[in-house]
Amino acid sequence: MSFQVTIQPSKHKFAAEAGQTVLGAAMDAGFTLPYGCRNGACGACKGKVLEGTVDHGKYQPQALSDDEKRTGLALFCCATPLSDLTIECREVSTSGSIQPKIMPCRVQKMERLAHDVIALHLKLPGNERMQFLAGQYIEFLLKDGKRRAFSLANAPHDDELLEVHVRYVAGGQFTEYVFNEMQEKAILRIEGPLGSFYLREESDRPIIFIAGGTGFAPIKGIIEHALHLGIKREMVLYWGAHALRDLYMNELPQQWAAAYPHLKYVPVLSHPSPEDAWTGRTGLVHEAVLADYADISGYEVYCCGAPQMVEAAHIGFTARGLPEGEFFSDAFTFAPKGK
Repeated sequence: MSFQVTIQPSKHKFAAEAGQTVLGAAMDAGFTLPYGCRNGACGACKGKVLEGTVDHGKYQPQALSDDEKRTGLALFCCATPLSDLTIECREVSTSGSIQPKIMPCRVQKMERLAHDVIALHLKLPGNERMQFLAGQYIEFLLKDGKRRAFSLANAPHDDELLEVHVRYVAGGQFTEYVFNEMQEKAILRIEGPLGSFYLREESDRPIIFIAGGTGFAPIKGIIEHALHLGIKREMVLYWGAHALRDLYMNELPQQWAAAYPHLKYVPVLSHPSPEDAWTGRTGLVHEAVLADYADISGYEVYCCGAPQMVEAAHIGFTARGLPEGEFFSDAFTFAPKGK
């Protein structure tokens, strides 16, 4: 059994299965409502039920008073529909709609992805969750006041832990710590979400994704988000790396391409080693795109990696007709050694 939920004032509609929270159903349908903890404790998801009835579920009393319930307010992270609903709440549509917060986190898991890449899986306190758009980043706040930025590699629907991919930089203060000293259960401070690199869901243009090295991380989050929403736009991912071992999650995009006919994957190696026995594309990743597309005017491009790659891609694609407003980028920069 399912119920129809209508959001006011946008008039967006979505279906909620019996027992599914209003927030969960909205996110599954591609509508982002405000939320914080997803645990009935913070009140960030509070909105008004204009028509219909809900089961309020389990929540903390300080997040929703009895007086608020009598006026029709509910916590949409806990409330489940008992009938068709009309609700009143704002929707999150841009990165500016989500305010970044500073909070502690625990390193729940350290996962070695490659010889020089470690995935950190971060747990926020008290079952709290961070609301973010796929592709955004967080900053680690170091004890000396410095900051280090890393893109989120997970999609918003999979937010129990935050995932970042850290590549080793010799002499880098933070990466030396991660690779040589950090242990699971370590406590860190982060601020996020930040950035304007996220999927423009309202567009119907086909998408070209270009990742260089760990620039794959935010693009992974964006693609997983798009697949979760059932977006059928044509998508092609070009992932550039030095050698085969640097395509540190190569099996994942291969699985995407095998499972989804509208998604293609093109790995590109700039310097494959003899033992790679590489028969695929070689050279610079943005040049592989230019070799495949004489006209990019009808596309949307999401590009993430080293600044030189991003700049070269922007120049090359603009020359092939890509409108300025359809190029979205996140250039990875590294702090100088010892900084």
